[in-house]
Parts: sequence; C-alpha cells; structure tokens
Amino acid sequence: MEPLCERFSTASFDENGQLSGFSLHYEDNFNFGYDVVDVIAKEEPHKRAVQWCDEQGHEKMLTFDEIRRYSNQAAGALRLLGIGQGDRVMVMLKRHWEYWFTAPALHKLGAVIVPATHMLRVHDITYRIEAADIKAIICAESEDLCDRIREAAADVENPPVLLTVREDREGFTRLDLLMESQAEEIERIATKATDPMLMYFTSGTTGNPKMVVHSFTYPLGHIVTAKYWQCVQNDGLHLTVADTGWAKCSWGKIYGQWLCGSAVMVYEFERFHAEEMMKVLEKYQVTTFCAPPTLYRLMAKTGIRREAFAGVKHVSTAGEALQEEIIRLFHEKTGLEIMEGFGQSETTLIIGNFAGSEPKRGSMGKPNPLFPVMLVDHDQNPVPVGETGEIVIDTRERMPEGLCMGYEKNEEATARYWRNGLYSTGDTAYRDEDGYYYYVGRVDDVIKSSGYRIGPFEVESVLIQHPSVRDCAVIGVPDVERGQLVKAFVVLQSGTVGTDELKSELQTFVKERTAPYKYPRLIEFIDELPKTFSGKTQYNVLRTMNK
Repeated sequence: MEPLCERFSTASFDENGQLSGFSLHYEDNFNFGYDVVDVIAKEEPHKRAVQWCDEQGHEKMLTFDEIRRYSNQAAGALRLLGIGQGDRVMVMLKRHWEYWFTAPALHKLGAVIVPATHMLRVHDITYRIEAADIKAIICAESEDLCDRIREAAADVENPPVLLTVREDREGFTRLDLLMESQAEEIERIATKATDPMLMYFTSGTTGNPKMVVHSFTYPLGHIVTAKYWQCVQNDGLHLTVADTGWAKCSWGKIYGQWLCGSAVMVYEFERFHAEEMMKVLEKYQVTTFCAPPTLYRLMAKTGIRREAFAGVKHVSTAGEALQEEIIRLFHEKTGLEIMEGFGQSETTLIIGNFAGSEPKRGSMGKPNPLFPVMLVDHDQNPVPVGETGEIVIDTRERMPEGLCMGYEKNEEATARYWRNGLYSTGDTAYRDEDGYYYYVGRVDDVIKSSGYRIGPFEVESVLIQHPSVRDCAVIGVPDVERGQLVKAFVVLQSGTVGTDELKSELQTFVKERTAPYKYPRLIEFIDELPKTFSGKTQYNVLRTMNK
C-alpha cells in the first residue's frame, strides 16, 4: 500500500531535486479519523501504528485496526456522555498510549480536541474550562492531576464531564471501562473539512493564552512536516520527543507520520534522561528522530553514543535556535546532520531544511511551498536580502491548509496578526542570497525556554499575588542550555527585605500555582520598574539592565 499522503498531495521539485511546489487535494468532508485511520486499517489492518514503552519497562504495540476499533468504541462511549459535534474536549493524557485512539475518536465525533499539558495548575485549568466552554476533560490517572482537575471543575458554573483511564478516581468516569460495552463499528458522522477540529492555548506577552483553532485540513498540512522535513519512512518508526499536551505532538506523533505510512514511537517518562532515551532509540530501531534543541544539548553534555543512532536515518529539530557547535558535535558522533525547522502552534512547518537540500548550519532552511512566506518591515514592505524582517504568510489569495482559522473569542488578536491579508508570526529572520532563512528573535517578548512558550503575563499574574510583591515584570534572558531562562524583576512591599530565602519562597510560590516550567529561575529585586508615561512596563529597558 502506498502511503496515503500520495493520494492527498502533489509535489514538484526543481532541477536540483529540492522541493519547490506542493498542493493538497481532498474531499469537502475530509476527516482524519475516517479517511486516514480507517482507510489504513481496512487496507493494512496489521500495520503498526504506535510502539509505546515507559520507564518501568512496560510496552505495547497498536496496529491501525486496533486504533480503528478502539477509536470507534471511545466515540460511542463519549456519545453516551453527551459529547457531540462541536463540543470542546480537553485531553491531558501525558504520553499515555490511550491518546492515540482518543484523538481519532474525537475527530470522528466532530468534537474539538483541546490538548493540554498535565503540568497545568488549578487556575490554568479553570481558565481553559471557562474560556473554551470545555464540555469534558479526559486525563491521565495520577491522583495529583485528578485532584487539580476536580478542584478546577468545582470552581466553574458549568462543570465538564470528567474522565480518566487505567484507575478509578472519585468524580471521574473510566473511559476505558465504558468503551468495553460499545460497538467496534460506527456510522460515519457528517463533518466538513472546514469545521474546527483542534484547539491549542498559546501564550503571548500580554493577557491570558490565546485560543488557536485549526480545521480538519490541519493534518494534511503536516504532510510536508513529516515527509520532507522529518523524512519519515513508510513502515518506519518515528520518535518526536513531546508530551501530548503540546502542538509538537501534532507535528511529530500522529498526523503527518501516519499519512506517510510511518508508525510513531512513544516513550513515556517523567523526567528526561539522555541515556535512557538513547536506549529506546537503540532497542526499537527508531528510523527518524526529532527533538527540541534543549534535548540535543543535554545529549551532547552527557555523551552521544553512536550505536544508539545506528538505525536512525534522519534527525531534525525546531522550537528555538540550536547552536552550530551542537550540530557539529552531533554530526561528529553519529554522522547525522540535525535539520532545523521553524513553525508555530498556529501553523504546520513554515520553514525547513527539506529532503534533497544542502543544509546550512545555523539556518532554519527554506520556506515550505505550501505557505507564501515573506519577510517584511514594520510597514509590511518586503525587506531586501540580508536585512532582518518579520516572517509573514501571505493569505490574500487563499488560506493555506495548516494555518489556523484564527483566535477564538479574540477579534483584537486576530485583527492584529492578520493585517492586510498577511499573517504575522511575530518572529524575525533574514535570508541569504541562496534563499536560506536565519532566525533572529521575537517581535514580542514571549519567552522560549527548553522548547516551552511562556508568556511573561502568566508568570507575573502569579507573582503579584504573593504578599511581599508590590510590582513585577518578567523577561527571558539568554541561556546556553535552555535557550532562555525566565527572569523576574520584583519590587517588594515597603519594609520587606529581599533575601535569598525570599527568592526561593517566590519560586516555590509560582511552581505551586502554575505549570512548574514557568517559574522564574532568576529573580532580581529592584526599587521600581521602568515605566512609560502611560504606566506600561518598559521591557526593553529591563533587557538592557540585565546585560
């Protein structure tokens, strides 16, 4: 069986064999659950879809026919609980293998899946329930996570249905048990390719996280991501290191990979250990690998074993810039060149070092032909070669598949990021004479640390709640290992003395009230924050103060 991506796309190449054109073709009712999962299951029922293992040595393999049957049963179970077309369902399943039938089940129902990390705290969860009108939450069974979700649900006017797997928890329905009584076949529910399918919450510099909505065409946009950037292989095994709560999961652990015929490797762990990850690569003979720069740096620090990558044919990275020294060292140890790429939660891959191209170390690569990419100045005029401009996507003629539908309930943000038909990424770059793009930085102040996007406002809104804090501001500062660190400038209440003990207390305070990766690793006490005449914090001045 040829990979399904061949049925949904047409690609063209230049005289050097580099990807130069790409288009998609699909029916108006395209639905990944029916038209990809079920089709593969019918044509190759025993084809491997997921290879899962965890730190304790447990393992499980799922075929496409099992994904088809389980997703049908899950859809039937969710329908019994009143979940239907258009309903928003938050999924917090860590790296549990149950995610890989839950997502197609929600797609088949026409519901909107809202992936979220298990690290969210109570107020994070409460905000998401209310903002997105969450109808149900499906989560991993850990007691701490269930406690947080239960507390958040009790705080809202219309509490969602709560479901978990594997173990019984008070107030939660066991999805896996409810599935057992459901039929393995369901009738196709009518959905449209233009319907909303997926929603991510993404952080900005001001306000709470925005709701990014993708349609049912989004998986098709990831054909380029998987086939031409990650270079997954039909009947291969691809490992992207990502929790299911992040957009990187959609990039590397389900859509494009299955469309291109590759199984996905899922390694469930609580804390990353480079050697353990390399043991997984070696044991399961992973063929393609993608990880954020932070993990490549950790591997370089602990030692890269050539034999662990013996079966790996291609490696890639995205999320932040990767130092050329790490790329050089990795190549020296494995013979593999790390291929960089660039994109967002709002998009599929925008720019990448694609198959057939000669990579330039330090470059993100060239634009994905699915997206009309431009570099523009503040007035949206194109900038010449060598000059820095903002990366934008031209949507004046058509909205490319893979680009989000907009920001739900946020017309101001949608208008700000779509100006005159150009979608603004908020990231800047320059390009060389050969058309390769080089990342420069953010137009705004979003902090990218260890692959996480952290909005300063999210951290500030927690810090300001501490009784010792009168005012605060958060920025990202450069860090070799993590890309950036979260740094907080704190103005204390009158009479409060800034001590190392207080810094530790503030860090713990943040960790306990929001996702742990957001806490400020650096804290500096200052007398006053620099402000404009209108009272706005001058973040550019704070960055200068940090130097």
